Amino acid sequence: MSKTYGYARVSTTDQKADRQLLALEEFGVPRKHIFIDHQSGKDFERPQYRLLLRKLRTDDVLVVKSIDRLGRNYSEILEQWRFITKEKRAAIVVLDMPLLDTRKSRDLTGIVIADIVLELLSYVAEKEREFIHQRQREGIEAAKQRGIRFGRPPIPHPDNFESVYERWKKKDINCREAGKLLGVSHYTFLKWAKE
Repeated sequence: MSKTYGYARVSTTDQKADRQLLALEEFGVPRKHIFIDHQSGKDFERPQYRLLLRKLRTDDVLVVKSIDRLGRNYSEILEQWRFITKEKRAAIVVLDMPLLDTRKSRDLTGIVIADIVLELLSYVAEKEREFIHQRQREGIEAAKQRGIRFGRPPIPHPDNFESVYERWKKKDINCREAGKLLGVSHYTFLKWAKE
């Protein structure tokens, strides 16, 4: 007898999967059949997803809230979709996109339509991710040009830096001793010394 499984994913441990869980339970997925990963969707090396694939059998149904819960990488989403629908011979239901429901039309036309829609959606999702990264890079570059600094603010040199630096240069003290005299780590002292 076929089973219905659900998969939910959030990118970080502090994010909540409540919205996805509610949608999966409303669809009728038993809570004990829902697998949740708290991990980025950059690849498919996720423990709960891997466990789900091992449980999935022919004619089972995998339900996800949206296609991006499977992953972010266009080619890997397509590869997983084909693995589940063609090799495992299980069905996939994407709740946010009714056209991506392989239970309804298991004939050739239904499969082709689902594959085309999936290809298009995956492509759009990947392009959007590329645009986000590009806008982020452009924003950072524009901020740098306006003089905005990123990272920790620099630690000001203590008043006795020059005298300690001179002692270190003459090899009277090593970098660890210099750092201790200045109240900073030897890494910070070496960074200052290079400046």
